[in-house]
Amino acid sequence: MRPYAPRYLPLIVSAIVFPLSLIQALRYEGPGWWLVAVSGGLAVVGLVDLLQTKQALRRNYPILAHFRYFFESIRPEIRQYFLEDDTEATPFSRNQRSIVYQRAKQQTDKRPFGTQLDVYAAGYEWINHSIAPAPMGDPNFRIEIGNHPDCPRAQPYRASVFNISAMSFGALSANAILALNGGARIGGFMHDTGEGSISRYHRENGGDLVWEIGSGYFGCRTAEGGFSEENFVANATQTQVKMIELKLSQGAKPGQGGILPAAKVTIEIARARGVTEGVDCLSPPRHSAFSTPIEMMHFIERLRTLSGGKPTGFKLAIGHPWEFFAIVKAMLETGITPDFIVVDGGEGGTGAAPVEFSDHVGTPLQEALLLVHNTLVGANLRDKVKIGASGKIITAFDIARTIALGADWCNSARGFMFALGCIQSQSCHTDRCPTGVATQDELRQMALDVPDKTTRVANFHANTVKALAQLIAAAGLNHPDELKPHHLVRRVSPNQVKLASALLPYLEPGELLDPAQLHRLPPVFGLYWPLAQAASFRQL
Repeated sequence: MRPYAPRYLPLIVSAIVFPLSLIQALRYEGPGWWLVAVSGGLAVVGLVDLLQTKQALRRNYPILAHFRYFFESIRPEIRQYFLEDDTEATPFSRNQRSIVYQRAKQQTDKRPFGTQLDVYAAGYEWINHSIAPAPMGDPNFRIEIGNHPDCPRAQPYRASVFNISAMSFGALSANAILALNGGARIGGFMHDTGEGSISRYHRENGGDLVWEIGSGYFGCRTAEGGFSEENFVANATQTQVKMIELKLSQGAKPGQGGILPAAKVTIEIARARGVTEGVDCLSPPRHSAFSTPIEMMHFIERLRTLSGGKPTGFKLAIGHPWEFFAIVKAMLETGITPDFIVVDGGEGGTGAAPVEFSDHVGTPLQEALLLVHNTLVGANLRDKVKIGASGKIITAFDIARTIALGADWCNSARGFMFALGCIQSQSCHTDRCPTGVATQDELRQMALDVPDKTTRVANFHANTVKALAQLIAAAGLNHPDELKPHHLVRRVSPNQVKLASALLPYLEPGELLDPAQLHRLPPVFGLYWPLAQAASFRQL
C-alpha cells in the first residue's frame, strides 16, 4: 500500500483547523466564527466523502473531487466559450461514457432535441426501421457456442450477445474483478479473464468465465514458462470455466509481448499466474506450444479434449492476411475447427501500450471482422465457427452494427470499466487510478465499493441488451442474428448513402475453394489466398 497524502490534505487540514478555530472563537470574541464554519463544513464534507460508497473518486479524493464535479457540471459552457478545440469534446467521450453511467445507475438515458451527431458527415451510420415493427421480445439474446459434432463430450455454452472483454487481474484491481464477475453472475453473461489467468477474485462470486491463455501460459505453465498439461486440466475443468480462449494477439498492441515489473508481481498475482513473486513476469510475443498453423489446430484440439469438451477457440488482431488464411487452410487440411474466433480491432484499448502501436498497428475492427467472416464463408466453415468481436463496442447500436457486419456476439472492456466508475484519467499505467479500477494500490482500490459496482455492472448489461431489443424490434426483427449488412446504412458523402451490403465486399459460400473464382474476388483474397500455406505462417 502506498499512501498519497496530498489527496487527503484538504480533509486533514480542515479537521485540524476546525477544533483550533473553535477554541479560538470561544475564547476570544471576534470574527473567527467564519473560519469555524468553513473548516467545519469542509471537515464534514470530507468525512461524508470517505464514508459513502457510491463514488470511488470522492473516497480517494475527499473534498477535492467536488471541484471536478463542479467544473464537469458547467463543462458545456466552458467548452463553448473557452475550449472549442478541446479534444475531449468528441461524440465518443462525451456521449458514450455518459450513456454507460446512466444505464449503470438506472437513470434515464433519454435526451431532448434530437441527435447531437452530424447526420450529413461522411461515416454517419444508422439502421433502417420498419413501418411494421416487431413486438419487443425477451432481451436475453443467446448464441450457442461449441456444439461440436466431432467432440463426443462437447459442453456447448449459450452465451449472451454482450459480454465482458479480456482484462486481467493485475491490470485491474481485485475489487474491480470482484465487481465485474459478480455483475456477470447476476446478469448471466460471460467474463473473460484476460491472460493473467484465474485469480481467487474471479472465483469468489461464481460468474461464468472464459479462460484466456496467452503466450505466457499463466495458470497452466511449467517452471520454465512452457505449457503444462497438468496445470491446464486443474483450471480448465472447473465448473465456472465455460470456454477456453487461446490469445494470439490483442488489438491495442499486436505483435508485442508484455512485462509485469517485479514490483507489481504481488503474492496474489504470482499465485494466480504460476510465477515467482517479486520477479519480472514476462509474456513473450509468440507462443512456444506451436509454430505452424497445423500445429496450432492440433493444440486447440488438445485444449478442447483436456478441458472435457468445452468450447475452445482463439482471439487475434488481424495483421498479415496470409497468416489468417494459413490458419483457415490448416482447418481445412486437418479437419479441426475452433468453436469460435474473437476478432479484436486495432482501435481497442489497454492500460499501457506504445503510442505507435495504439495508433498505427493492427487492423481496425470493421476490416478485420470482414476478413475473418468472409474467409470462413468462402472456405465453407462459417457454420462451424462462431465469431466474437471487440474494439470500442459500448452501446446497443455498436452491438447491432457489429453483428450486422458479420459477428455473432460482442465483447466490451471499456464499457464495463465505465460501469465500474472509470473516468478515463489515463493513469492506468501509473498504478494511481483515481477510482480504484486499474490499480494494485490497496488504499486506492478500497474506494471501489464492490456491492455497489456489482449492481452497476449488471444494470449496464441489462439496460444495454434491452436497448438492443428495442432496436431489433424497430427494424422488424426478433433476434440480433437476423441482422444483415443490408440493414445498416452509411453516409459516404453529403449527398450519397449506401447500404453496407453494397459498400462492403461479401463472399459467397465456397468461393475460396474454387480456383477459377479467385480472380473475381477482392484483391486481398485473389492475391494472398493462393500464397498461404497450412504448414507455415509465411507465404509460399
